[in-house]
Amino acid sequence: MYGFAAFALSLSFFTVYFFVIPFVQYLRDRKGLRKYPQLSIWSGISDLPFMFEAQKGFRSRKLAELHKTHPVIRIGPNSLSYGTHKAIKDIYGHNTKCTKDIFYDRLAGTHYHLADVTNKADHQRKRKVLSSAFAVKNLEEWEYKVADMTGRTIKAFELRCTEPLKSGTSAQAEDLTIDFWMWANYFAVSAIANIGLSEDLGFLEQGSDLITSESPDGALKKVYFKECLSATAWAQSSLVWSYDWYHSLRKISNLVSSIYQNKWRLNADWDGIVLNRATTRLKRYQDGEKLDDFFTALMHDKSGKPHNLEWGETVAEISIMMNAGSDTTAIAMTNVMYHLLKNPDCMTKLRQELDEVLDDDFVAPYDKVRHLPYLRACLDESLRIMPPNSFGLPRRTPPEGAPVLNDFIAGNTSVSMSAYVAHRDEEIFPDPERYLPERWLGESGKDLQQYFIAFSAGARGCIGRNITYLEQYVLLASLLQHFEFALPSPDWEPTRRELFTCSPGPMPLKVWKRVREGTA
Repeated sequence: MYGFAAFALSLSFFTVYFFVIPFVQYLRDRKGLRKYPQLSIWSGISDLPFMFEAQKGFRSRKLAELHKTHPVIRIGPNSLSYGTHKAIKDIYGHNTKCTKDIFYDRLAGTHYHLADVTNKADHQRKRKVLSSAFAVKNLEEWEYKVADMTGRTIKAFELRCTEPLKSGTSAQAEDLTIDFWMWANYFAVSAIANIGLSEDLGFLEQGSDLITSESPDGALKKVYFKECLSATAWAQSSLVWSYDWYHSLRKISNLVSSIYQNKWRLNADWDGIVLNRATTRLKRYQDGEKLDDFFTALMHDKSGKPHNLEWGETVAEISIMMNAGSDTTAIAMTNVMYHLLKNPDCMTKLRQELDEVLDDDFVAPYDKVRHLPYLRACLDESLRIMPPNSFGLPRRTPPEGAPVLNDFIAGNTSVSMSAYVAHRDEEIFPDPERYLPERWLGESGKDLQQYFIAFSAGARGCIGRNITYLEQYVLLASLLQHFEFALPSPDWEPTRRELFTCSPGPMPLKVWKRVREGTA
């Protein structure tokens, strides 16, 4: 009898807390959000519909469909999604009153890094410390590190070359010797580890991302870099949307689901990868090695004045560097190669531009390719169609509220705009699903940049955008000079899953050596 009473009491509490109270709050509508169309009929009382959409694997595509007819969508009891370019400045612009959402607090570790710090003063302090490391002058000095990894990629591809594809045929399965998605990861992780920590991971030589992970007690083990990173993003991006319940849901999922148990185990291994990178580099620093890298910039400024960061903060900055600094570049490189192979006219035009400036360079020099308009247009058009950071970066209105789209939004409301959605605003980007690099050329192309948010916008825009452009310029130009590529078939399409970034699945390619006209 007591058991039944306890069950009835628990059920009553559950019903009242999760349904009755949210429904009453929905009816009272103190923030005036009920006027907006909803993702689901339940979105006004629960975050579960958005979490369900996240589990399906491509929530931004669903939002893009809804935003074709509705500029604002309510995606949760306290969350709004925007779908018109007119909202960009209000949410992300330099003069916005909106701040980073508590979404970032929920995902932060013991110490914040530049990407998840929400306190404005802390963000300004961090940005000041890191700005010199990401300055264009520093990047040019680090070009040789990118060139080194590019050269290694070329040599790895040379070992996997096949005979040229016969005209009118599709690649045979045994000739698909390159998974471009994985090799783009090997390159991007290797490059950022070298730029950031002066570490040679050896991924491009071993054709694998096997790496050392270190537990807090010092125990070492071998794990796979991308597997651990993806598992972390998979688990977090599935559960975080219910901010108040995220930490509880994390514990519950680890108890009741074998899938989540595995993801959280790999998340711990990811933390171990970062810790091992940090402790390995710290030892070299303490041993007196003078290395010009991101880690040194964290330790002290150009004059040698120490920044005196807590060790946990240093580890956090290394974590975001190894995470965002590799994943987004690998995604961007995979996507642009895919779009060029699907649009051979664009590939031909780009190669003509490259052939005019590149001679017998084994690796394309940055100075020769950095100002090529069609190369940049090809990269930006790919970033427009499929931005690596596709989801809506959440912002929060100030306590007193703020205007968005000339409509007052009550204080402490989450507002966001997916880059995937923004880049499909047909008023700005006609025929948005078409890969059309020409739209970025000339003065009209320059005018589009204000609506291009692949790197976000405003004071919180991506500080690493210069690094990824350097890597993409050099690697793409070099690969297209050396090789021809073919997809498995003309109608082949990648699989994609949106976590925090929108990752493609494997992209098997046939590769063979290119013979430039006049050199045969």
